[in-house]
Amino acid sequence: MFGPKKSSPFQQTLDNFIRFTSSIGEQTDFSGSFNGGENIVVRGTVRGDSHVQGIVVITDTGRWIGSLSADVVIIAGKFHGDVTAREKIEVQSTAQVQGNLHSPSLAIEYGAVHVGHVLMAEVESAAPVKPDRTETAQVQSIKLAHP
Repeated sequence: MFGPKKSSPFQQTLDNFIRFTSSIGEQTDFSGSFNGGENIVVRGTVRGDSHVQGIVVITDTGRWIGSLSADVVIIAGKFHGDVTAREKIEVQSTAQVQGNLHSPSLAIEYGAVHVGHVLMAEVESAAPVKPDRTETAQVQSIKLAHP
C-alpha cells in the first residue's frame, strides 16, 4: 500500500517523455497524415500514412488504418497497416495488429493479436520499406502463373 508504485507498461516507455503535442479524441475520425517532429496520442481513428519523429501511442480506444513510421510506437488499440519504429514497438495486451512490424526492439504482451511479419533490425530511414511497382508486378505475375 505504501511501497513503491508499480508502473504501467505505457509509463515504462514514457518516463522520459515531457508532453504530447497532438491528440486525436475518441469521437474523432481523422483522414490525412502527420509528418514531422511531434508526439501523438490516438484515442479515435486515423486513416492515412504518417512519418513522425517522436512517440505515437494508439490507446485501447484508438484505431489506425495506414502505414506509420516513428521513433517509438505503442499500440493498445487496433492497427491495420505496416509499422516502422526507429527505436521500438510495444504491442499491448489489448492490441489487434494486422500488418508488418519493423524495429530493432519489439515487445508483444500476452493477449495481443498480431497477423503479419516481424523484422527486428535497425531502421535506416523514417519511411516504411515498400516494394516498387516492378517488384509488385513480378510477384503478381508469379502468383498468376502458378495457381
